[in-house]
Amino acid sequence: MTARPRTGSPSSASLKDIQAPVATALARVHDEMWRIVAIDSEFFRGVNEHLMLMRGKMVRPTLLLLASESEGGGEPRAAAYAAVLELIHLATLIHDDAVDHSVLRRGMPTINALFTHEVSVIAGDFLYSRAIQELVRLEDMEALRVFANAANELTVGEMRQLGALDALSFSEDDYEFLIKCKTAALFKAACEVGALCGAPRLRGPLARFGERLGMAFQVQDDLLDYTEDSGTTGKPTGLDLKEHKVTLPLIEALRRVDVPQRQAIEQLFATDEPSDDHVASVIEIVHGVGGLEYARRRGEEFASQAEEALAELPVGVARDALSDALAYVLDRRF
Repeated sequence: MTARPRTGSPSSASLKDIQAPVATALARVHDEMWRIVAIDSEFFRGVNEHLMLMRGKMVRPTLLLLASESEGGGEPRAAAYAAVLELIHLATLIHDDAVDHSVLRRGMPTINALFTHEVSVIAGDFLYSRAIQELVRLEDMEALRVFANAANELTVGEMRQLGALDALSFSEDDYEFLIKCKTAALFKAACEVGALCGAPRLRGPLARFGERLGMAFQVQDDLLDYTEDSGTTGKPTGLDLKEHKVTLPLIEALRRVDVPQRQAIEQLFATDEPSDDHVASVIEIVHGVGGLEYARRRGEEFASQAEEALAELPVGVARDALSDALAYVLDRRF
């Protein structure tokens, strides 16, 4: 592949632009996913059809495929590894929805809403087991090791979150551990397995890039909950606050608030279903004391660390696309 010139200015690339260098391989990932989950069961076919509709924008498979092209080549089996990765990601979403008793995901009914809570647990387990079977078929112990470590981190992160008895005592260290496990682990695995597929000597820097990209991604996602307008109200959604989830903007705000502001936040967390006005008032507090600005700076620091890792890759289209992905994370979310 031939490198395109860099301008040094922020990327305005769309996700489609970022995926363009691996568009052909990415198109095969969907077929690979269907092959891996194929089963002679009418009921499971119905579940699988709904799962495939729940696929997001294939961000993690894109990263894996781009990483595999970092030295201009690529392993033909990379699409199968990318399919395994996306199945593991889908399994985590299904289990998250089961834990949270969520009824919607990306505007669609969740598995536990459409079927039952029990089916959602088994469906997630099914995806995990089929992903492992595929890795066994591929006879790749290193890829299996990377994905197993990522799956373990995801589980540890979920248990750590569930075990937090006092949400408002959640520290920045706790938060970074959580997002490293629950988000960055799969981003890191995507880039590391991609390296194993086509650029093994770049395994270290690509793994570091993926992890730091994942950290920046999650911080930005958490910021959006405080800043992105709801289509109906024109105000931030505040969904994390409504669900009593503590993320970095609030963690920093709690270090700066006065006593009345602290009491307003504590009252929200003591209320099962806080009102929109109460949520809006806490968002205003977090914004006023600098919680959003602090979180934004931390996200940029994670992105800077990802950029440093990316600098170790040879110049080329794949590195350009990964750089655009990093800029895209800071500008918006996937």
